[in-house]
Amino acid sequence: MKILGIETSCDETSAAVLSNGSVCSNIVSSQLCHTSFGGVVPELASREHERLIVSIVDNALSEANITKNDLDVIAATAGPGLIGAVMVGLCFGQAMAYALDIPFVPVNHIEAHIFSAFIQENSLNHAPEGDFISLTVSGGHTLLSHVHKDFTYEVIGRTLDDAAGEAFDKTGKMLGLPYPAGPVIDRLAKNGDPSFHEFPRALTAHSQTSKNYRGNSDFSFSGLKTSVLTYLKKQSPEFIQKHLPDIAASVQRAIVSVLVEKTVSAALAGNVKAISIAGGVSANSALRTSMKHACEQHGIAFHVPNTEYATDNAAMIATLAGLLLSHDMVPRNRYNIAPFASFAAGRRKASLT
Repeated sequence: MKILGIETSCDETSAAVLSNGSVCSNIVSSQLCHTSFGGVVPELASREHERLIVSIVDNALSEANITKNDLDVIAATAGPGLIGAVMVGLCFGQAMAYALDIPFVPVNHIEAHIFSAFIQENSLNHAPEGDFISLTVSGGHTLLSHVHKDFTYEVIGRTLDDAAGEAFDKTGKMLGLPYPAGPVIDRLAKNGDPSFHEFPRALTAHSQTSKNYRGNSDFSFSGLKTSVLTYLKKQSPEFIQKHLPDIAASVQRAIVSVLVEKTVSAALAGNVKAISIAGGVSANSALRTSMKHACEQHGIAFHVPNTEYATDNAAMIATLAGLLLSHDMVPRNRYNIAPFASFAAGRRKASLT
């Protein structure tokens, strides 16, 4: 089975081809037009997707050494995401499938991230046989999900305010770093002292609200962002520049420690023997290392996607579509799917059907 996947939920235009579960191509074009704004501008994102979608799909087919007539299925992100951006890929995919008279599969972007940790194994049949805890963490989402072996799942924790990736980017903006700041902070932190300054960790067993903690699986990063701003206002520009790696390492430690603690705690509480992380922030080297060590300490299997599948990409869209089709979990030939902007409109807390 040859599947074309299309992803346009935010500021990456991506198309990928899978053949019998193996990735034959995965083209990703990241938009540079948002750099000067310090964040993604929805209208600009939609226009860039419109400009790039045809060439990106053509490149994916060419790299896979097939033509559109060789395709068996087309899948595209139906949400959540920037509604205008989602519509570009969704409408393009539906129209192309209709013209070729082949099935179209709408894919939930977050669900695709949840299972992306297993793409490098070429087939989702190699996913854990039992339950696993999934941490989906990016610029727009921080979700903790309990995924069952029958592919049903429930969200057991989410951010109450900012996403972890947003906290990285907002901190980077305060420090004068280029957007997106997450990868830059990761690089700087490697030469910094993570204990240089102790930034707060909200809703954790070690936070000031510990008396109300009681195993809370939700996240909160707005307080950290405010704390960083307050701290930087008290420092001179010379001090900040001199200790930039130390500050970056301290902020990164505050974010990563919360993500690791809550994910591992959820696995232990549910007696779950496997953890996966996914989403753009899963490419962070400190998160990967810390989560791996924590899992080893507790005898928990750890799964993480290759870095090319951590951020938004179409390979994860095509892969999840293949999984759904192989288990006969989606209706075929649906060409009138409406996009949705929030994860709540997807299939959380229920079967993937």
